[in-house]
Amino acid sequence: MNDVTVARAGWREWTGLAVLALPTLLVSMDLTVLHLAVPHLTADLAPSGTQLLWIVDIYAFLVAGLLITMGTLGDRIGRRRLLLAGAAAFGVASVLAAYAGSAEMLIAARALLGIGGSTLMPSTMSLIRTMFHDDKQRTVAISVWMMSFMTGGAIGPLVAGFMLESFWWGSVFLPAVPVMVLLLALGPVLLPEYRDPSPGRVDPSSVLLSIVSVLALVYCLKQIAADGLSWQASVSFAVGLVAGVVFVRRQMRLAYPLIDVRLFRDRVFTTSVGTLLVSIMVMMGVYFFTAQYLQLVEGLSALEAGLWTLPSTAAGIAGTMVAPALLNRLRPVYVISGGIVVAIIGLAMLTQVGTSGLALIITGSAVLSIGIAPATVLGTDMIVGAAPAERAGAASAVSETSSELGGALGIAVLGSIATAAYQSRLTDTIPAGLAPEAADTALNTLGGALETATDLPARLGDQLVAAAHGAFVHGLHVIAVVSIITMAVFAASVAVVLRRLPSSSAGQEQAIPSTAEPKPR
Repeated sequence: MNDVTVARAGWREWTGLAVLALPTLLVSMDLTVLHLAVPHLTADLAPSGTQLLWIVDIYAFLVAGLLITMGTLGDRIGRRRLLLAGAAAFGVASVLAAYAGSAEMLIAARALLGIGGSTLMPSTMSLIRTMFHDDKQRTVAISVWMMSFMTGGAIGPLVAGFMLESFWWGSVFLPAVPVMVLLLALGPVLLPEYRDPSPGRVDPSSVLLSIVSVLALVYCLKQIAADGLSWQASVSFAVGLVAGVVFVRRQMRLAYPLIDVRLFRDRVFTTSVGTLLVSIMVMMGVYFFTAQYLQLVEGLSALEAGLWTLPSTAAGIAGTMVAPALLNRLRPVYVISGGIVVAIIGLAMLTQVGTSGLALIITGSAVLSIGIAPATVLGTDMIVGAAPAERAGAASAVSETSSELGGALGIAVLGSIATAAYQSRLTDTIPAGLAPEAADTALNTLGGALETATDLPARLGDQLVAAAHGAFVHGLHVIAVVSIITMAVFAASVAVVLRRLPSSSAGQEQAIPSTAEPKPR
């Protein structure tokens, strides 16, 4: 226990937290809000296939690639200043995207949205570190922050569906504008400013290396998820790996590194990063395929599928809010490991889903959400709490980057496993009499199989649909089993590393040296 008395947050800090929750919700929402609008903007702007990919992906690419840079920049120039600048850029970009008259303009607007979003995430988290010094209060604050992030991702398709019912496709971007105006108005009043008193100079080479490394790895994972292992994915992985290794080695030599890699020598910090990455990987990978199940197997519309995801979102929110209360009574190892056990139960339920199992997949997804939530909350809390105060922005960027990579890994790795399982099962069960071209299309994706079936005679089409549904469900079972094994192995490592942390110190600051004192190059 630390005997030093720390200041507790009051109404000003809690009101400021509500302000910080708004951009967090919007950044998450913008990751999914465009999905339902794609058919509408395609009809209006007529983008090429490559342009459409950039419209969809460039936002997430730039958010992921710039998080580390922006987190460190906030430590140097001021976290509130960076947050407000990012909010202004995000608001302007939202208007530009809403009224884009060409595919090129929309790509540019989405890129600006990504740059603005990359400033918002680490700024909000590091300001929480500045505003909430009490460990228990900070855990609650991070739970609220995580709840906002989860809610944004869940309501993105619902907001888009509502807007598209009444307005044009660009309207899906406009809800961000009044929120950013509110942030710009209240931020200077309610949010404190903080910057590293001895920041040192920014190393341009480190900035470039970090961006290249993260972007190349994320691009590689997306390529694998879309097309499997290819030479483009292999080259991208090699570039990202080399850039990452050079980046880490450079940080160890610099007096003022972009990221203090010595933080990873602390087992609590490293385990917290791993907890967050694995939890997000499993959650995103499984949810990606449950969303397809709802639409392609159960036959629900996109809006109906979005509504049926609300129970799992509500369960995740409940888990994030319960975690701080549990931490008052139990050690972090019990809260995190216990949550992982609950998540494994949810995954086990998914292994029992059939071609008609709406209730079971909704229940299993909800149990998975409530189990994973404590790991994401406490993992984030321990990452931010372990770093020195002057490096909170950089630590927050590490947290966010691990979340982004976890999401990409979930879709790419689990997606590749599910696709292989789908193709293997369908190869054995595909009905005889299909033309080779039709069989190849059906083997690629479930969507391709269903589209092919519409052009076949009724009996043969029904057989293909049944076989494809069965193969897809088999793929879902396989990734659920892989996720169970992954989570079980990780629960064991968490139990070993975190077993000594007491219940009152999940967010306790670790004695890790600051990088403020220069060291030889």
